[in-house]
Parts: sequence; structure tokens; C-alpha cells
Amino acid sequence: MSFETRTKMSAKVTVEDVERVAELAHLELAPDEVGPMLRDLNAILDYVAELNELDTSNVVPLAQMGELEGGAIAALRADLVRPSLDRSAVMSQAPETDQAFFKVPKVIER
Repeated sequence: MSFETRTKMSAKVTVEDVERVAELAHLELAPDEVGPMLRDLNAILDYVAELNELDTSNVVPLAQMGELEGGAIAALRADLVRPSLDRSAVMSQAPETDQAFFKVPKVIER
């Protein structure tokens, strides 16, 4: 199915949905951005619906890509405990700390 055909399917996402998702994501959409976002989100959902039609009954589920035969798992280094930086040395360099954690300014206002 072509992209043009998928975008003409029935709408699943409404303008209200787009506005709510933008609000939750802390995005400010201009009025002229809502239409293209609506079209794009519906096209994505149409494509996912198309993918859901594929027969995956003979596909083995994977938890990680490294499980594939010849995957990159063999190239990973061993997971070894190694000494890290001394906490007091690191904390002495921090602008603000409670000696256990870094203190950082609040970045999310709600």
C-alpha cells in the first residue's frame, strides 16, 4: 500500500488528541502545525496496522538483538566490577552537593 493510500484511510487521531499529546509532551504547536501532525500520526497508525497484518507466527521472539545467530553479543566485553572514582574527590568538584548526591536546579515547572 502506498503512503498516499495510507494517509487517505479513516482518521484514528483527532485534533483534540493531537492537542492533548502536544500538551503532555510540553510542545507548543502553532495552529498551522496541527493539521500536518494529525496527518502524520494517522499515517503512522495506518502503517502499524499494516505491519500488524503480517504473519509472524514463524518468527522467534527476541528479548535482545544479540540473541540473533551471529549477533553482536560475542563482541561485548565481560561485565566486571571495577573501581570507580572516589566519591569525596568527585563531590569536592561539584558546584553543589550534599556529599552523597549532586544537587541540580529544578528543570520541570508544573
